Amino acid sequence: MFLLLLLLWIVFNGRVTVEIVIFGILIASAVSLFACKFLGYSFKREFAVLKCLPDFLLYLLILTVEIIKANFVLVGMIFKGPKALTPAICHFHTKLKSNVARTILADSITLTPGTITVSMREDEFYVHCLDKSLADGIMTSVFVKRLERMEAKLNGTDS
Repeated sequence: MFLLLLLLWIVFNGRVTVEIVIFGILIASAVSLFACKFLGYSFKREFAVLKCLPDFLLYLLILTVEIIKANFVLVGMIFKGPKALTPAICHFHTKLKSNVARTILADSITLTPGTITVSMREDEFYVHCLDKSLADGIMTSVFVKRLERMEAKLNGTDS
């Protein structure tokens, strides 16, 4: 958070001078210490999140690839015609523990063409699929595996 606040300070000032950087360090330090003392923020948690940054960037790359692949699959389905489609609601449970990871999974499913997360309660997901074939392997998808790995890293159960 400290580096983000400092970077934000410099960007908003529009230039980099010694005074702006020193003042930015002081302001970012004060805000960071305030967040630690009164908002329950932790530098240890920040370092854990930074440790997961490469995994998150890889996740975004995988998401982009999956969206592109799903677009090609959908184009093939469109050319087959509407009678070839069999819409379905897929129901599954996930092992993801944090609300953030579950929300990222729900958003990833919805961003992928042909699927929409209809409902998410705790570990239970309902996903509408344009065709039954799109529901195959959704509960063990690359999204779930990556998010479980990132969640384990954040909780310190994986190195």
